[in-house]
Amino acid sequence: MKIKKLIKRKKLIIFDLDGVLIDSKRNMSVAWKYATKKNFINVPFKNYFKNVGLPFYKILQNLKIKSGFEKIRRDYNFKSKKKLGLIKLYPGTKKIFNDLRANGKNLALLTSKDSSRTKKILKKFNIKFNCIECGSQKVKGKPNPTQILKILKKLKTKKKYAVYVGDSIHDSMTANNAKIDFIFASYGYTKKRKYKYNIKNLKEL
Repeated sequence: MKIKKLIKRKKLIIFDLDGVLIDSKRNMSVAWKYATKKNFINVPFKNYFKNVGLPFYKILQNLKIKSGFEKIRRDYNFKSKKKLGLIKLYPGTKKIFNDLRANGKNLALLTSKDSSRTKKILKKFNIKFNCIECGSQKVKGKPNPTQILKILKKLKTKKKYAVYVGDSIHDSMTANNAKIDFIFASYGYTKKRKYKYNIKNLKEL
């Protein structure tokens, strides 16, 4: 009931992608193993996965990888695009989106995934948003609030009418830094934490 009341007073719902709308863990695993093999890097996928949600280059830095970032990124993206079939849309996502729109909500996407792969995934599942912000070296990524603020400006929405749905501490920090409410998707990829607003599945929205 607490979630329903929150959503009712919001005009804009911003979603993270991986772990919130799609299950892309298998795709990530295959892409990471391919990229590390091609670049002679000995970092297991579980180490990479602990950093999911951050911009790709930030993840590489956290993993103490010193160089070759662009080559690693290209190899990772190449295999990720080849294996889009491994990505699954969480059940009921489209219906939930239709219901939210029917209730006058704008929907936006904020993801650390790059624009090229994001567009392919959204096209694959035929998901549309009023505004999309993707990972890019040209803009500061999570947990910096810049991209949320850009979404608010584009959709002419005050902070008090927006909420971000994510599954990581990086998402919660991003929402907090932007001074908007946050809903934790506890079914997602990161260790379960207790936040003010929590959902076990998208249907709770």
